[in-house]
Amino acid sequence: MLNTSISDTLTGFSIYYLGLFDVQEGYPSRNGTFYILPSFLGVNVLTFLFAQFDRYFAVCHPFFYNRFMSRSFVIGICAFCWIYTYSILMVQNMVPISKAAQINAFGVMTLQIIVLTKVLMTIKLYIIARNQLGREAPSTERENKKESLRIIVFVVMCFLALWAPSFVNIIVRQLTYHGLKFRNEATNLFAILARFNALVTPALYIWGSPALSCAVWRTVWRRVCPKRKGR
Repeated sequence: MLNTSISDTLTGFSIYYLGLFDVQEGYPSRNGTFYILPSFLGVNVLTFLFAQFDRYFAVCHPFFYNRFMSRSFVIGICAFCWIYTYSILMVQNMVPISKAAQINAFGVMTLQIIVLTKVLMTIKLYIIARNQLGREAPSTERENKKESLRIIVFVVMCFLALWAPSFVNIIVRQLTYHGLKFRNEATNLFAILARFNALVTPALYIWGSPALSCAVWRTVWRRVCPKRKGR
């Protein structure tokens, strides 16, 4: 949750840059950020992918999950999402433009494959988890699994709903060269729609997790809006 919230928050802040300047990422670019800002999406997608693997093993292979899953392993996975994404980006910015364009095209194709994998895994995970959780006796662990599964499913559904128009337009442009083109990122309606994911994801986490909601209220809102002391 923290990894996706950080990447989504940074994506939200990037809107200010895109709105203030005439930004057009690509080859050639115009006032571009060397794909630093768009790469937050890559971190987000990888995190979602590993989160779905996490839920899959937790539901389908609980003994394996409890044996190998630890806090240090999760932290390592989160760090890998950032290191891998920006290592590829660093290489992309160091090679000639022709090679960089090829790497970028490969990255877009990989992103689409990951999104398709996420959709298939979400459907399979939902079916398996629904059947297994229905056979388990009521317990705290069972409720935690249901809560985590519900959050992941809702987050993925909202992610697909907000990013699908942009993905479809990219595919159409790559295959037919007739997709919609925009003057810059600030006027890209599909990109603006996708940026709302930065608000939706944290909101869904807070809504779907009572523990997180209480933690946010206790650590954030009570400090921002402290109660007035009685006179």
